[in-house]
Amino acid sequence: MRGTLRWVLWDVKDTLLKVRASVGEQYCREAERMGLNLSHTEVDTAFRQTYRRYSIQFPNYGICQGLDGQAWWMGVVRDTFSLCRVQDPALLDIMAHNLYHNFSSADNWETFRDAKKALESCSSLGLKLGVVSNFDSRLEAILHSCGLLPHFSFLVTSEEAGVAKPNPAIFEQALQKCGVPAANVAHIGDHYVNDYVTSRSVGISGILLDRNNKHKRPDVPHEHRLSSLDELPSRLQQLID
Repeated sequence: MRGTLRWVLWDVKDTLLKVRASVGEQYCREAERMGLNLSHTEVDTAFRQTYRRYSIQFPNYGICQGLDGQAWWMGVVRDTFSLCRVQDPALLDIMAHNLYHNFSSADNWETFRDAKKALESCSSLGLKLGVVSNFDSRLEAILHSCGLLPHFSFLVTSEEAGVAKPNPAIFEQALQKCGVPAANVAHIGDHYVNDYVTSRSVGISGILLDRNNKHKRPDVPHEHRLSSLDELPSRLQQLID
């Protein structure tokens, strides 16, 4: 039975924040600082190939293989540039270190225009907020830099949790922090499986944020879907009443 809403959990990337420019652009900017001239398109292609390989070989930042988020991402950067014929090990290490730390600040992240207002509306409704995100340990610094951290009572990242969505265990860890049954919790995210299906599998009221109307699925009723976070307060009010 559905209980009165007490908590709202949030995904972050592509829900509250997005990268300001393509990976190719941002990596090429760093390469230019090192005196290199690389193609954005080539770097983008190399990044996608490397990211996909690392995600398969070393899922969730390679935690189970003895890696962490920093080692994982620096490996992705080095291997991306290596595919673009950059071979100097010292130069690869410098660019990997710089890019890892560059992505910890608001310089490389943009807050969606409807995000802050939605978070403020949740607080006005008397709801507590937490984060459940497939992200590394930089997330706290990123949210702080973007001015969003004070809205949240806790963060659960996949690196720190040791499990990633769509494993429901990450939501179970969040529920322990909430201290209330799943029936009193909602979750907002943009990924059909990771956010909507998985949160609902543990009894949380999953709401799918579909900004670009790309999730045309008959199993997601209208009341479980948002095209903008501007629609969220009225949807949550229904769960409170």
